Amino acid sequence: MLALDTNVLVRLLTRDDEAQAVKARDLLDAHAGEDGALFVSDIVLAELVWTLDRAYGLTRGAIAGALKALADNATLGFESREVLRHAQDLFAASKAGFTDCLIVAKAFACGCEAVLSFDRGVRSLPGVQSP
Repeated sequence: MLALDTNVLVRLLTRDDEAQAVKARDLLDAHAGEDGALFVSDIVLAELVWTLDRAYGLTRGAIAGALKALADNATLGFESREVLRHAQDLFAASKAGFTDCLIVAKAFACGCEAVLSFDRGVRSLPGVQSP
């Protein structure tokens, strides 16, 4: 298994550097059919969403679509594909930031009954409450 850094996914999704985008696509193609061969950590996902939002100005809908496409790619392995899907669903359906959605999704995957937060935006997510 090989781990991907954020910039590989950025090139793949934005194609802002064509030579690097081709290398990123070739990498995925070379490992097609190898489920989970290319590892994407949660921190890389958080950086990716931040970069697509802040540096590239993509809409929430476009970012949610990119996350779904990544989650649907069997060649990519994640800390938890189901946590990613849950975080992506929360992100698409709310105004909360992706990292907050990931925190909530991971907490519930670990069996937590609630997430406590002082952040009103995070408290808009299901299962989050004030301490």
